[in-house]
Amino acid sequence: MRFLGSKRGLMWVVAALLLVLFLVRPGATRLKARITNAIGLALQRQVEIGSVHLRLLPQPGFDLENFVVHDDPSFSAEPVLRADEVTASLRLTSLFRGRLEISRLSLTEPSLNLVRNLGGHWNLESVLEHTARTAAAPTSKAVSESRPAFPYIEADRGRINVKFGPEKKPFALTEAEYALWQDSENIWGMRLKARPVRTDLNLSDTGQVALNGIWQRAAWLRDTPIQFSLLWSGAQLGQLTKLVAGQDKGWRGGVRISADLTGTPANLLVHADGSLEDFRRYDIAGGGILRLDAHCDARYSSVDRGVHQVVCRAPMGDGQIVLHGEVTRLLGPRLYDLSVAVQKAPLQALLLVARHAKKDLPEDLLASGTLDAAFLARATDSRTSPFELEGKGEATNLRLQSPSTRTELALNTVPFWLLRELPKGPARTVRGQRRPPAGKAPEEPHLAVGPFPVKLGRPAPATAEAWITRSGYSLSVTGEAEVQRLLQVSRTAGIPAIYPAAHGWAKIDLHLAGQWSGFASPTATGRAQLRSVRAEIRGFNEPVEIAAADLTLAPEETRAEAINASVAGTRWTGSVTLPRPCSSADCPIRFDLRADEISSARLHELLNPSLPPRPWYRFLSPSSQQGPAFLAQAHAAGKLAVNRVVIRGLVGTKVTTDVELEQGKLRLLDLRGDVLGGKHHGEWRADFTANPPAYSGAGTLENVALAQIAEAMHDAWIDGTASAKYQLQMAGLSTEDLSNSASGILEFLMRDGSLPHITVASGPLRVRRFTGVLVMREGEVEVRDGTLDSTSTTFSVSGKVSLSRQLDLKLVREGSGGFSVTGTLSEPKVVSTHHPETRAALKP
Repeated sequence: MRFLGSKRGLMWVVAALLLVLFLVRPGATRLKARITNAIGLALQRQVEIGSVHLRLLPQPGFDLENFVVHDDPSFSAEPVLRADEVTASLRLTSLFRGRLEISRLSLTEPSLNLVRNLGGHWNLESVLEHTARTAAAPTSKAVSESRPAFPYIEADRGRINVKFGPEKKPFALTEAEYALWQDSENIWGMRLKARPVRTDLNLSDTGQVALNGIWQRAAWLRDTPIQFSLLWSGAQLGQLTKLVAGQDKGWRGGVRISADLTGTPANLLVHADGSLEDFRRYDIAGGGILRLDAHCDARYSSVDRGVHQVVCRAPMGDGQIVLHGEVTRLLGPRLYDLSVAVQKAPLQALLLVARHAKKDLPEDLLASGTLDAAFLARATDSRTSPFELEGKGEATNLRLQSPSTRTELALNTVPFWLLRELPKGPARTVRGQRRPPAGKAPEEPHLAVGPFPVKLGRPAPATAEAWITRSGYSLSVTGEAEVQRLLQVSRTAGIPAIYPAAHGWAKIDLHLAGQWSGFASPTATGRAQLRSVRAEIRGFNEPVEIAAADLTLAPEETRAEAINASVAGTRWTGSVTLPRPCSSADCPIRFDLRADEISSARLHELLNPSLPPRPWYRFLSPSSQQGPAFLAQAHAAGKLAVNRVVIRGLVGTKVTTDVELEQGKLRLLDLRGDVLGGKHHGEWRADFTANPPAYSGAGTLENVALAQIAEAMHDAWIDGTASAKYQLQMAGLSTEDLSNSASGILEFLMRDGSLPHITVASGPLRVRRFTGVLVMREGEVEVRDGTLDSTSTTFSVSGKVSLSRQLDLKLVREGSGGFSVTGTLSEPKVVSTHHPETRAALKP
């Protein structure tokens, strides 16, 4: 008792009492019906509450569980609001008047469904109209006020879903914090902060939507004066397009949208601003920071669900883009009357946008000139002309410059027209402007550009025209063009291709087309007749000179036909085909070529990288020498026919072969030709990726004239005919390297010949039949299993011959005796063995 009577004991009692009041939540089942009816009456909706618990601290009130507000059945069968936990705070002064009045409703993680029916009305409209007609006191009413006050309703970590009729849309607001209150006698207020999401996608960086506003009492919602402000900030453009369209469109940048709305829903004044910071395509880095801004003013009317007196302005350097007009029936078949004017927009500003939207444009590309245009789009109820689309404009004093691509292009004036459909007849007229047929221009509405002249290095300029639709674009260029100039312009336009350094001219009829979606590279098609073109190919020490060729760019392949070209002193004719798309690293080339003569010496000069380039083609771009050689990365296959082949004095004619080239590895299959008066058939391989290059071959020779071999060696040491089967390997670039590294086997058959430098008895050694195997290795040729039938006897032949023509041979006669042959091929020394009476001597 002394403890309870002391101050410390009293403090402990109070603390215990407060703890009990905090923790204990006695049931209030008797009040459940009153609370349910009070909330349902205020919201004009059926309300269900799972359980009610009384709370005393920190503020007297009730804890509601499983709180559900049902929707009007004409809108949805689902609840309009659901929350597992709701705290209802009591207004204590109402207890003295014998009433139960709620001052604050706090919802934890509620789910709110916004539903629009087929008539275009929302499920919360009736709630707002009823609230406006109810004579409730302000939320912060005076103590003496006898009317019940409108409670302060707040939600934390909520979710707001959207439904159109029975269909639930994937759009929602999460992490929502919102509040609703009556600010004064006739004014209500609300605020909202939430993050937009899609329920069917995983999104991030969609930003935050903040909405604040007030509205006044009115009998009907459309006559309710409102004042709202909206801010959508922190959104990333790629995630925003994914939110709206269901997929990331590939654009990047920070989005900020703000709007102020004042007036009534029947006559609502809207002021909106939008900005896009650091706009660019997802795969483009650099190019400077680009900011796009726009401001719009308009009036909205809920009577016709239309936007009127629209004026939007987007600055473009010293110019601007202006939109005027109106759109009605937003929820049905839209009627609109819109006009767009582009006023003195600098082309450099448009180029800056293009550099952030189009890949591979040069960083130093500059544009000068201005753009002016006016367009009109109108949709009406008229049966005779329900849809109108027209307009025109022009770019004036247009000039493009790029030091990196060495391009300076003056286009002067480029006109364009907006067409609803393709005009009929041979001469097309667009508001008094006569135009030639636009080729395969689309029947759908499109922007037609040109025709306009393009100076491409020839006396007469080429002609260009283009069309642009919502889905794609196409550009056509016809006329004559300097090849180097055409390639420079292509690089400036960011068109991916293989660009050799080339000079010459061509008659062109080219078309460039592409789609906006997916950022796919444009596809070029058409024809070009090349004339007097010199082109450098990496790895070649001389340029390829094309006297004439017909180039066809088809959708799936590029064909060069009727080729008349020369390189390394050799004239080439035939055709070459490349698949599309194609790059120099993985592009399989197919060809069917014929050459008049191929010389190993000239090929060595052409391909040997140790040789300096010839001074007479120093006009080629230095940058073109960079990168791997063409032969080191090409994939090619085809047929080759050569009238004459010269390999270190050995001449072949009527040579044909199937060629395969795979990144520096060459195969000559079914190699046939006339060689040394006979026929050759075989297969050869060359590996240019090895250091030094390696060669190998196998094949047969039939009825070769051995006198021609002697003539090629400048020494008449043999005659007759021969056939052989061989396998050979060698490596190197020089003749010495090839000779020293050569190894292989040759099985031969010689008939009806002689070895004039070797005399046996009374004359030179005559050969009726000579067979054997030649084994080449380490600079020597070994004769194995040799059998020589002369006119009088048969010899077994063995020994070695060096590549320096030194002899060490033994001719053994059947039975006994024979000869030893030493010396050189041109001056052999023949010595008899075992039979001194047999005389052998050099033929004088």
